[in-house]
Amino acid sequence: MFLPEEPDFAAFVAIDWADREHAWAMQVAGKTKREKGKFLQTPEGVEAWAMQWAERFRGRPVAVALEQSRGALAYALSKFPHLVVFPVHPSTSFAYRKAMYPSGCKDDPKDAGLLLDLLVLHRERLRPLKLDTEQTRQLQILVEKRRQLVDHRTAQTNRATDQLKIYFPQVLSWFDDLAAPICREFLKRWPTLPELQREDPAHVRQFFYQHRSRSTQRIETRLRDIQEAKPLIEDAAIIEPAVILVCTFLEVADRLNEGIRKLDKSIETITAAHSDYFIFQSFPGAGPAMAPRLLAAFGTLRDRFDTANEVQCFAGIAPIVEASGQQIWIHFRWASTNFLKQTFHEYAGLSIQQCTWAREFYDRQRAKGKGHHAAVRALAYKWIRILFRCWKAGQAYDETLYVAARAARACPLPVLATAPATTTRRPRGCGKDKDSGLKSVRDIFKSLMEGT
Repeated sequence: MFLPEEPDFAAFVAIDWADREHAWAMQVAGKTKREKGKFLQTPEGVEAWAMQWAERFRGRPVAVALEQSRGALAYALSKFPHLVVFPVHPSTSFAYRKAMYPSGCKDDPKDAGLLLDLLVLHRERLRPLKLDTEQTRQLQILVEKRRQLVDHRTAQTNRATDQLKIYFPQVLSWFDDLAAPICREFLKRWPTLPELQREDPAHVRQFFYQHRSRSTQRIETRLRDIQEAKPLIEDAAIIEPAVILVCTFLEVADRLNEGIRKLDKSIETITAAHSDYFIFQSFPGAGPAMAPRLLAAFGTLRDRFDTANEVQCFAGIAPIVEASGQQIWIHFRWASTNFLKQTFHEYAGLSIQQCTWAREFYDRQRAKGKGHHAAVRALAYKWIRILFRCWKAGQAYDETLYVAARAARACPLPVLATAPATTTRRPRGCGKDKDSGLKSVRDIFKSLMEGT
C-alpha cells in the first residue's frame, strides 16, 4: 500500500551507481516495459541524464531508487526538483539479490532492475529523501567529519604508542596525551632516552615551562624519573626506524588537530545562528561537542519522525525481538547508523556525570547485573524519548519540570524494561506454551516502547 501523500509519478527509475559509470533501468507508470542504459559520472553526464526525464515527462515527478543516501551522485540528483530520490539500504538490495539469484551472480544492469523491482513493488517500505535546511545539512556533515578526524588522530597516536613501547616507554607515563603539541616537540628534541639524559636538567625544566606545563611537583618528578630511567633496548637497528615512525605519526596527529580546530570553529558559527540549538544545549552533559551532534541527529524537519520509537529504531538504540518456533530472544540492533548510535550512547554516558536521576537510573541498571554499555544503552533509550518530546515542542529541557511530572505520575525514575541491555545470545524457549512466551515478550517490549 503506497503512501497517500506521494506525488503522481510519471515513471520509476533505478540506478546501480559506480565510480565512473552508472547503469539505470526505467519503467513508465502504468506500463510493464522497461528501458535500460548507462550514463557517466560527470557533471555534464548527470545533468543530461536528469534533464531528459524532465523533457520527456514535461516536468512531472520521477521516482529514483538509489543505493546511496549520501555521495556524489545523491548530492547531484537532489538539485533536480522533478526527481524524488528513494535511498535503498545496501543490505536490503543485497538480500533481495540473494533471494532472486541464489548463485550470487552480480551484474550492474541486472542490479538496476532489482532496485527497480523494490521501487515499483515495495515503495511503501522506502522513504523518499527529504533535504533538511542547508544550515542543518552543513552541520550534519561537519559533526560527522569531525568525528572521523578524531578517530584518525586516535589511530595515529595508537601507532606512535606501539612504537614507543618498543624503545622509549617512559614517555607514555610522562605525558597524558601523545597528540598534544608538547609531546610532539619533546620527542622531536629528544627522540631517545640517552639523548634526553645527556641534556642539562635546567634546559629540560625550561622546556616544560615554555610549553605551559608549570606544575613544579610534576616537573621535578619527571626530571627524577629521567635520571633514573634505563633504556629498554639499545639496538640501533630497531630504534632508528621507530624514531622516524613516531615523529611521522605525531606530525600527522598534529595536522589532524588543526583540522579538528577548524571544524570546531565552523560548528560553533553554525550552532550560534541555529534556531533549534538552544533545545539541545539545555540538556545536562551536552557541551559544545555533543549538543551539535544531537541537533544534527534530529535535524529541523519535525515531520521526519512521528514517534520517539522511530528515532530509537533509526539510531539503533531500540532492541530487536525475534521469535521462531518456541525460541524467543531480544538482542542488540545491528542494522543502524553507527554515528547516530555513538551519538546517543556517548551522550547518555556523559549525562551520568551531570544529571542526578540519570546516575540513579544507571546505578539501578548496574545493580541488576547489567554491564556498563548495556546500562548506558538503556539510559540512551530513555533520553531519546525526552529529547524527542522537547524537539517536537520546540522547548528547552527543564529537569525540575521533568522530575515533578514523574513524581505526579508516581512513577519511580529508575524503572525501565531491561530489554536494551539484553545479550545477543539466543536462550532456550520461554516455556512449553509458545503463545504465553510470545505474550510475555510482547509485554516487555510494549512497556519498553511506552517508556516509564
